[in-house]
Amino acid sequence: MKESAVDFKPKKYKAVIFDLDGTLLNTLDDIAESMNTALSEFGFPPHKLDEYRYMVGNGLKPLVERAVPPSQRTPTVLSQVEQRLRAIYQSRWDRKTRLYPGIAELLDKLSQARMSLNILSNKPHEYTVVVVEKFLSQWTFEIVLGQKEDIPKKPAPDGALLIARQLGLSPGAIIYLGDTPVDMETARLAGMLPLGVSWGFRPPPELQQAGAKAILHQPLELLDFLSLPLDKN
Repeated sequence: MKESAVDFKPKKYKAVIFDLDGTLLNTLDDIAESMNTALSEFGFPPHKLDEYRYMVGNGLKPLVERAVPPSQRTPTVLSQVEQRLRAIYQSRWDRKTRLYPGIAELLDKLSQARMSLNILSNKPHEYTVVVVEKFLSQWTFEIVLGQKEDIPKKPAPDGALLIARQLGLSPGAIIYLGDTPVDMETARLAGMLPLGVSWGFRPPPELQQAGAKAILHQPLELLDFLSLPLDKN
């Protein structure tokens, strides 16, 4: 990681866009348990927690489509299950969700350095805002953007480019930090620096194959890319 960091140090990055689920917050347990509850109500079998690592990341509808048995994936059934999932998740979304270790320290350091902090998620926008307010309110995020009907979801670069325009920055001045191939593809298509994290939902080889320029194993390693002092005191 240090060698890769040296390669990028001369460049002055002005902002960071974070993915939310699997990057800042470990939300997998609450998503999985909500989805399994919805499945059980329809008489469908549940999935193991690790299986959900490959179901999440593309939004709510794809999650439901992947979780429902193939033989039952009719438009009516998928719509009904999605409605139940929304209701169940709203009632229990924060039971086990937590910041990943080291994220608070990283956000503190970036805030002290006046780095622009932003979030782009495929989670529905209304959920994204609520989650950020609950777990990340002590830090200032300039732009928080979840999935909206009028903006193509990741890996389309539209959301990332919209954030860049609203910040008044060129895409090349922005680091994109995420935990899935969807995030790496988004960053690559947007012309931003794609950095993967090893603590999220997908393993590093998948992120590297999708275009990650480096893999972070600890959140504070991001500071190496920003030429900031790594002061842990």
